[in-house]
Amino acid sequence: MRTTDMLETYPGTISIDRELLARAIDSLVACSQTCTACADACLAEDSVADLRDCISSDLVCAEICATTASVLSRSTGFNAEVAGALLHACIEACRACGDECEEHAHHHDHCRICAEACRECERACSELLASL
Repeated sequence: MRTTDMLETYPGTISIDRELLARAIDSLVACSQTCTACADACLAEDSVADLRDCISSDLVCAEICATTASVLSRSTGFNAEVAGALLHACIEACRACGDECEEHAHHHDHCRICAEACRECERACSELLASL
């Protein structure tokens, strides 16, 4: 993946396990995209009023994941406390969004796919956080 390639080109020292970091960044980007697409798909459903909480959760998770991926992509001046706080927030946002999407997964495939992406991102962020 390009994330791993980019991390390998960094001329300085990266104090985090590069494999865990790349996996987390890739999961964060994928989760952000999936949550955004899920929110959009929810808006196209006939039962959109029943999906308000799902849409809101999707959009919050998408933003937190995108921000976390962006910050983790910067190694210069890395601050483990800030990274840890973002990872905690991301884990919680992914857990909440995954739970909400799972409630609708039996009716909407986009919610099932989103819940899966959230769970994967939650795992990847938890692993990275444990390594800090």
